[in-house]
Amino acid sequence: MPTSLTKKGAWYNRSLFAVLLTFSLTFLSNAVFAQRQESLLSSSRLKKMSLEELMNTEVISVSMRPEKLAEVASAVQVITGEDIHRSGVTRLPGALRLVSNLQMEQANSHDWAITARGFNGLPSAGGVLANKLLVMIDGRSIYSPLFGGVYWDVQNTLLQDLDHIEVVSGPGGTLWGANAVNGVINIITKSARETQGWYLSGAAGSFLQDLGEVRYGTRVDSTLFVRIYGQRLDQRNTELAGGINAKDAWNMTQGGFRMDYYPSATNTFTLQGDLYSGVANKDSLLKHTVTNGQNVLARFTHLFSGSSDLKIQAYFDRTWRTTPHSATPFSYRINTYDIDIQHRFAAGKLHNIVYGIGYRLQEDEAAASLLPLSRNMPLYSGFVQDEITFVPNFLKLTIGSKFLHNIYSGFETQPGARITWTVDRRQTIWTAVSRAVRTPTRFDTDFIRRRLKFLSEKVIAYELGYRVRPLDRLSLSLASFYNRYHDIRSIDSNASPTVPLVLANSQRAESWGFELSGSFQALEWWRLRGGYTYFSKNIWPTSPKVLPASVDFEGVDPRHQCLLQSIMDLPRHLQLDLVARYADQLPGSTFTAHIPAYFTFDLRLAWQYKRFEISLVGQNLTKDQHKETGSSQIPRSIYGRVICQL
Repeated sequence: MPTSLTKKGAWYNRSLFAVLLTFSLTFLSNAVFAQRQESLLSSSRLKKMSLEELMNTEVISVSMRPEKLAEVASAVQVITGEDIHRSGVTRLPGALRLVSNLQMEQANSHDWAITARGFNGLPSAGGVLANKLLVMIDGRSIYSPLFGGVYWDVQNTLLQDLDHIEVVSGPGGTLWGANAVNGVINIITKSARETQGWYLSGAAGSFLQDLGEVRYGTRVDSTLFVRIYGQRLDQRNTELAGGINAKDAWNMTQGGFRMDYYPSATNTFTLQGDLYSGVANKDSLLKHTVTNGQNVLARFTHLFSGSSDLKIQAYFDRTWRTTPHSATPFSYRINTYDIDIQHRFAAGKLHNIVYGIGYRLQEDEAAASLLPLSRNMPLYSGFVQDEITFVPNFLKLTIGSKFLHNIYSGFETQPGARITWTVDRRQTIWTAVSRAVRTPTRFDTDFIRRRLKFLSEKVIAYELGYRVRPLDRLSLSLASFYNRYHDIRSIDSNASPTVPLVLANSQRAESWGFELSGSFQALEWWRLRGGYTYFSKNIWPTSPKVLPASVDFEGVDPRHQCLLQSIMDLPRHLQLDLVARYADQLPGSTFTAHIPAYFTFDLRLAWQYKRFEISLVGQNLTKDQHKETGSSQIPRSIYGRVICQL
């Protein structure tokens, strides 16, 4: 149980959060509601964009300001809402599979291992140890401080309401802070103004048992837009080797809302929230897992000018999961309070500066597996970045650093520098060097009682990239990288007979590779996109106490992988879409057997007329079933879907 000192610290941290939140909301209310109502700026978007428009798509994940994709100094790929819809996927992890710069393996019916540039964690862990990738949904971090990964079974955003997903491979710690070591995934949903009317969807099939979705958006007046939604998903069991039922079927029920208020052309206020409840491994007594959670987020944006704005965002997130019937029952609850303030402005003609401060408090309670049973984990952060234009539309330098303080490793800095050379309107060359850290988790520090202090993991990353449009209908992007890691987590032997093993920082590593991606408008009615990724790494011990199994904890990653998505609009309102992918083998390890390379594809055939759509989707069609990671076989499946928008 927490000591009185811990309780006092928790009261102080909650009080600090309350003061910051009160200040921000007071400023927000005065700024928003004092504005007179004005005409709204048009935000309608074309459902389909040309290749030129796609390259001019603005992304925010690299510099926290809108930048054209063609000019960004980073290895970033963008999945549009149309790409996701035409792929036929039904879950958020499936949507992420549409980018080629992520290493992804489906572990079972509900778990996924997802990372960028390797280190996907122990294969049998189902992805929760993939701890070097930061994932956000509308600015809300879904990174778990328990193990460091993401529980993908409870991330079920309504895909129809996704605007786009930005996937940055390479460190993003300079702006986004801890744990953006190998990449950042920024999931951005549409505003309520863009989702007006009714959306109804129903699906059923062989592996996807059933899926039901409903969303309604309405306009209160010319400045206020609201939507609400609900969804229910049931997934069947996978199989183990020999046809044994894995008993990993699961279900998830989720609902939520979003409100967008535009009191003037310079102010925007967003309020949104979700709640969910589900059961995983529902047919297994030992692995039976119950989950639920809620979140609410408020964001205010004020536009001073075209080169200056202020953003204030605060959110609360609660998650809880338990395995009550396991041989070692486990439960974990965590409350997260977060507030961020960012300001961007131009200093003369050469400098574009963005800076910000943030505070996050996480309070958790766990079962007896962790000691202490509860922790208060405050995180203080700040950052500053300056984009210096040496030659307009030709050469610029971006430098900055993130500063943070956490209870495990104390004060951390994450500096970075990027140079962009825009050769002409068709070619961009960029290079970067960055330092990022992965802060310790509860698993690292509290799973095994010990006296050693667990340090943050560090990386120095070097990148070089090139974007080119050799033809009007073809765009290509190449990014190469070399990373050096220090203080990587290890399993060390210990002299104490009561605690024979400890978690330490006794490994170092290096990784290198390149990522090639592109988009090709073959014909007016046929578009292709995809890419190829090569990845390799080495891990070495820095102490004779390190056990060989330590290497497996950092992941067994495929060396080669390819992706191709084909989108076709056929006559008579027909659509024919294909997603093909290849993943290299996962070599055998101490904990898992060798997993062969595999090739598979998904196929979607749809008839779409006005506001009505019927589709038939086949997934993993090359084989009856195959392994990707862990012990479950991912089956071939087929489902039908009906969509109606009113």
